Amino acid sequence: MLVVVSDGVERRTPVTGITASTGHLALLSWSRFLLASRRTSQDGTGAWESNAVVYSPGGYPISHICIGDDLDYLVTDRDGGIWTSHGDEGIHGNHPASSEGLARWNTDGGQTWGPLGQGRLPVLPLGGIAGTTEEEVAWLGWYSPEGSFLSRVDPAAGSVTSYRQPLGDTDGIAVRGTRMLLSHQFHHRPGVELNRAELIDDAWVITSQEHLRLPEPVTRRCVQGRDGVLWIRGGDTWVRVEA
Repeated sequence: MLVVVSDGVERRTPVTGITASTGHLALLSWSRFLLASRRTSQDGTGAWESNAVVYSPGGYPISHICIGDDLDYLVTDRDGGIWTSHGDEGIHGNHPASSEGLARWNTDGGQTWGPLGQGRLPVLPLGGIAGTTEEEVAWLGWYSPEGSFLSRVDPAAGSVTSYRQPLGDTDGIAVRGTRMLLSHQFHHRPGVELNRAELIDDAWVITSQEHLRLPEPVTRRCVQGRDGVLWIRGGDTWVRVEA
């Protein structure tokens, strides 16, 4: 069941074909949505098996696609682009797109962006931390042996700008202009640490910190950022925080 609340109105859509391995949910353009599993593998012919399903507004599968192996984090943009960051098993595995650590896909499963082809990263990623979209731009958080970074990706211009991550241990981000929200969850406890940051002299600087308590515990992948807003879920309660 997919539950959507908009302007105080709740809409429930029955969803078919959800598997036990499903771990990522994201909205797509035209009221579609995406469910994805973390892992994929090659079949007997060497083809990569589907690990994501595009659903119609009515909750029915439209297409089954592969969006890389070992998905650490997944976000979508306004144009229906799917942004993924990959863990070490994907980066050091056999899937060609996963080896770059970050990628963008269309809803047909075609890769439309990769960091090495259209702009260098400071170092190669080892895994993803968080991600968000800001209008047409994507922000991807990732870590490496040389520390954690935030990369701003403009797919229209093909440009990538990377910054040092101001908070090493974060699992949610939201960006609006020169302001950023970063969260750190206390997993399985009803507490979230919220940090606000400003872009000062081409570096993100933490300016304040607060603790947010929710009615129920927060679990993995219960924080999502989009267009300057951080959504945090504890049980059946959603909290909306603006950057």
